[in-house]
Amino acid sequence: MPQVLRLSTIRRTAFLFLVGVLFSGLPSTHAVAFDLFGWFGGSDDPPPPSADALPYSLDYTIGGNTKGLEQTLKDASTLQSLQSDPPPDAAALVARAEADLPRLIDALWGAGYYNARVTINVAGVPLALQAARTEAAARAVAGYRARALVPVQIIADPGPQFALRDVAVLDARTGRSFPPGELPPRIVQIKPGDPARSADILAAEARIVDYFRAESRPFAKVERREPVVFHPAQAMDVSLAVNPGPRAGIGPIAIQGAENVDPAVVRSFIYTEPGDPYSPAELASIRKSISQIEALSSVRIREAETLDSYGNLPLFVELTERPPRIIGASAQYSTTDGPALRAYWAHRNLFGGAERLRFEGNLFYLTEDGGQTDPDEDFDWSDLGGRFRASFLKPALWGTRNDLLVDALVERDRTEGYTSRLVNATAAIRHRFSETFSIQGGIEYERGQTSDVLGQIDYTLVGLPVSLSYDSTDNALNPTEGIRLIASVTPYPEFLGSSVPITIARGTASAYYSLDEESRYVLAGRLGLGSIVGADLDEIPANRRFFAGGGGSVRGYTYRSLGPTFLGEPIGGRSLLEASLEARIKITDTIGIVPFVDAGTAFEPSFPDFDERIRVGAGLGLRYYTGIGPIRLDVAIPVNRERGDPTYAIYVGIGQAF
Repeated sequence: MPQVLRLSTIRRTAFLFLVGVLFSGLPSTHAVAFDLFGWFGGSDDPPPPSADALPYSLDYTIGGNTKGLEQTLKDASTLQSLQSDPPPDAAALVARAEADLPRLIDALWGAGYYNARVTINVAGVPLALQAARTEAAARAVAGYRARALVPVQIIADPGPQFALRDVAVLDARTGRSFPPGELPPRIVQIKPGDPARSADILAAEARIVDYFRAESRPFAKVERREPVVFHPAQAMDVSLAVNPGPRAGIGPIAIQGAENVDPAVVRSFIYTEPGDPYSPAELASIRKSISQIEALSSVRIREAETLDSYGNLPLFVELTERPPRIIGASAQYSTTDGPALRAYWAHRNLFGGAERLRFEGNLFYLTEDGGQTDPDEDFDWSDLGGRFRASFLKPALWGTRNDLLVDALVERDRTEGYTSRLVNATAAIRHRFSETFSIQGGIEYERGQTSDVLGQIDYTLVGLPVSLSYDSTDNALNPTEGIRLIASVTPYPEFLGSSVPITIARGTASAYYSLDEESRYVLAGRLGLGSIVGADLDEIPANRRFFAGGGGSVRGYTYRSLGPTFLGEPIGGRSLLEASLEARIKITDTIGIVPFVDAGTAFEPSFPDFDERIRVGAGLGLRYYTGIGPIRLDVAIPVNRERGDPTYAIYVGIGQAF
């Protein structure tokens, strides 16, 4: 236990140091009083006195050195939780107080105080278990109507905290203790001398059962719990009889509920084979993998109550389907990237095999000079950009783990450095090795035109893109642990018809690490690299060169503005380096703050030579956590700002920045 505490201390110290470093670059003038919006909890003060109800004040008096007990009592008290909803009459208030007495005693017992006594004074009249003065209290309360808050005082004398004296974890089959090799003490954790808290005992039971289930014993359970309290000794003996149950493998998997989705498609997303060792982690993996099928809305795995004749546990995968058609729209705005609109329509089960057909249109307008344009300036059609994309996904070709992906794109892009027009078509086959790892290969055709300060390029590209993806994160929009890796390389050889023979490689890796079990403190880091070989910079279409800056890159700078320049205009580079670091801090269950630092730029050679100055952006983000993911508001400033860079940038979106 002391080693765990020291490790926790080191982690927290490192985290606070990181937060201090991230905040140190931010000017104090950008501080925001978030509590103005009431996001950090409203007031729990009672309403004022009235003739229609009996609002009351609430005070706690706790004897002894009992740090944290007041919050324990508050969590258990209905007087506390209903204080903002006062009772209509005196009898109701007294009844509320009486109902609190056993709750508060139970809460103190659960904390290990088995000699605890609780009295609740209502309008000066004491109420206690088996000593209630209901009528006297009601008469005293009545005198406060429409005059003042009724004073209510919770007085707790917890007495000494009892300690565990003997802890026995027995095998219910033999009556003997488990040897350390079968049940390590680190799993039980509770030991003689620890506080005799019921929550700690229940947590130990849960850890023991989880441990045996992870050891392929699906029917592990605590058959008996025998706590014995010795009041004179201020101690408790506790005995747990645990039946680990038999070891089992995963048996036949039945698929139920998805009437309009081919079961063969669902089975292709199950990577577990019958006979594989059973574990809750394997079941979670099955659930996560099947959830990738867009035609399904929920996945529930039910375990059989008995093993089959082979000693395996049959599973039942119960599915529900989403409505097949979906339509949506969104709007976003950045002070550096300008406004953007998006609309889409999709069918998620086109032919009954979870095929997805999606049409998406985007419209965006370049806001020049970091958003500082004159509001009276006329609308310029040349600064308008847009794209239309159609995509088709056919999962599980012939029941295999191979997916067919077809995409088509028509785009006119407008950035600070160039304008481009193009049509693009891609067809690829993706093979899924597991729910976390896949590879993809195909063919791509693109024909377009780009214009920038270096001139105009009319080009054709025919390539063979190959990519791999690894994603072990726990949540797509709000990851708290795991790793994401996306890497791709696409050669565009001249013999296939490319007018510019080049090879483009790019990779992005991000990692997430939670510092606590509740994931209220999460460190997140991202690294991006890119390289183009095979042609000089001025021969490469501008939209294929690398740029940094903007949301998803180096926040605080104009979109795709960082890298080599010519005549003061960004022209992009043949290599790219980007990095980001965030500390994601949850202040409440729904509100969080995220100090962050981004760095990066593009370079003229095919590999970073660091002749270009690495640009750094820093800022503070606000997160509002919803059921579908966090709503993100980031405010960033360029740390090593140069002439023409914006003074700040604001980004709004759904999901974390990476």
